[in-house]
Amino acid sequence: MEENRPRRGRRHMGPPGMGGGEKAKDFKGTISKLVRYSRKYLPAVIVVMVIAVFSTVFNVVCPKVLGKATTALSEGIMRKINGIGGIDFTYIGKILLFCLGLYLLSVLFNFTQGIIMTGVTQKLCYKMRKDVSEKINRMPLKYFESRTYGEVLSRITNDIDTMGNGLNQSITQLITSVSTVIGVFIMMLTISPLMTMIAIIILPISVALMGIIIKKSQRFFKQQQEYVGHINGQVEEVYGGHTVIKAFNKEETTLKEFHETNEVLYKSAWKAQFFSGLMQPVMMFVGNLGYVGVAISGAALAIRGTITIGDIQAFIQYVKNFTQPIQQVAQVTNMMQQMAAAAERVFELLEEEEEVQVVEHPASVEDIKGEVDFRHVKFGYDPEKIIIHDFSVHVDPGKQVAIVGPTGAGKTTMVKLLMRFYDVNEGAILLDGHNVKEYNRRELRDALGMVLQETWLFKGTIMENIRYGRLDATDEEVIAAAKAAHAHRFISALPGGYQMELNEEVTNISQGQKQLLTIARAILANNPVLILDEATSSVDTRTEHSIQRAMDNLMKGRTSFVIAHRLSTIKNADIILVMKDGDIIEQGNHEELMAQNGFYAELYNSQFEQVS
Repeated sequence: MEENRPRRGRRHMGPPGMGGGEKAKDFKGTISKLVRYSRKYLPAVIVVMVIAVFSTVFNVVCPKVLGKATTALSEGIMRKINGIGGIDFTYIGKILLFCLGLYLLSVLFNFTQGIIMTGVTQKLCYKMRKDVSEKINRMPLKYFESRTYGEVLSRITNDIDTMGNGLNQSITQLITSVSTVIGVFIMMLTISPLMTMIAIIILPISVALMGIIIKKSQRFFKQQQEYVGHINGQVEEVYGGHTVIKAFNKEETTLKEFHETNEVLYKSAWKAQFFSGLMQPVMMFVGNLGYVGVAISGAALAIRGTITIGDIQAFIQYVKNFTQPIQQVAQVTNMMQQMAAAAERVFELLEEEEEVQVVEHPASVEDIKGEVDFRHVKFGYDPEKIIIHDFSVHVDPGKQVAIVGPTGAGKTTMVKLLMRFYDVNEGAILLDGHNVKEYNRRELRDALGMVLQETWLFKGTIMENIRYGRLDATDEEVIAAAKAAHAHRFISALPGGYQMELNEEVTNISQGQKQLLTIARAILANNPVLILDEATSSVDTRTEHSIQRAMDNLMKGRTSFVIAHRLSTIKNADIILVMKDGDIIEQGNHEELMAQNGFYAELYNSQFEQVS
């Protein structure tokens, strides 16, 4: 590719410990977006909330009912000791059966809410992955050229999973915990307001400690989630380019970069989990202080006869049930922070700038002749750094145009502008008299066939990869395209032939064979306008001549743009555009340019000079 285009790679992340330690940018805003995004499922969430409340009510009532059984048992023992009666097991049995029924109802409601909430979160995650997948197809090329693939994939996989798991657990847990706290508080008041006041004293202490811990852990969860994306990007890049790394002996440098990023991830994850784990022991210690106060005050009230033994037993259980939900709320808050950080990153992707795919009253691509005009085109990947200054050329239908020049001259950039991977800053590009902006992008690209110097094939059979050029093509048409591209012979020699499966990295065929398959795909697509960007750069000279003959036949009657470094391959072009520093400095056919004895002649002769 051209040197001037933005490179896809790791973004600068700064020294370890920097660039990711801030809090979530907008916690409330992200939660609000999540609520709006999932409004379709809000009725189901409301049902879950109601069920969770009922489940909690049954759980909260049971300790006081069991307290009556304890009181009946203790009173029966005292009557037996005094010889005036015995234990009423029938009454106690009824109480226990009643409690068993309440607990079973609670379990049933809890199970139901779990099923509903799991379904909701999985549907939400499915919808979000679908939206992200569709969003990616609408995003401009510059987004992907400025980020690693691993970082983008991390938002689709890790972040959505984190959000889904957090949502599934946090909503029901939050509702249950809040309902439990309210229900337990009411039940404690019915037993003893004095003991309730003693137990409540621990609440502000718990809230204060919880706030301190959450504040500390929040930024580490954000940093952890961000550096998971960086790690994924590095791993993807290293495994994709491991041959280059080995060839240049960059193993140590690569490992050093990985360890630096991994160290930041380790530290942020360790601190996040440490503070999250610190919650339970701290809250347990505070809860134990509450137990001591309740035990002392309860004993004093029981001696006076104000409350019964069963009430003390129930109250102690309520104190435990009162502090435990507070711990759970704290854990849920941490989980929601992590969920919000993940959701925020996904929404950032969903809110990225999109390409305009459809225009009102678009120009028709039917019967495209292939007349192309570049009119005073000005462009820069960065608007502050213009690399194409004033590019103008007219191409008649059916002409073969070769674009040559040194690396970084802007050759590939011009065809990317024609394909509308990028839009011009100034000027216009016309196809059959219509500005390319007047066409729907999808229809415009259907009219343009392109073979890049960077081959792209996917995991699947060779037949499927060639048919990608025209999905409704028959097997016979695919084979005919392969023969035209001089690929049929090597395909037939492969195990499985056209049904051979290419692996994910497409390492089971050579680079030259990959190029032949992409050329066969372009031949099958049969587009009115062809763009060949160093299409024969990865094949040997003999194969190149064979492909060139096939290409000459293919390009007859079609407008063709050929970018080539080997100038011998474009001698028969109708027009040769010589580019340097983003401008056309010479144009004409091969004989005319050689006669000028200018920059083109210098380039051409330099390729055939004998090194003595």
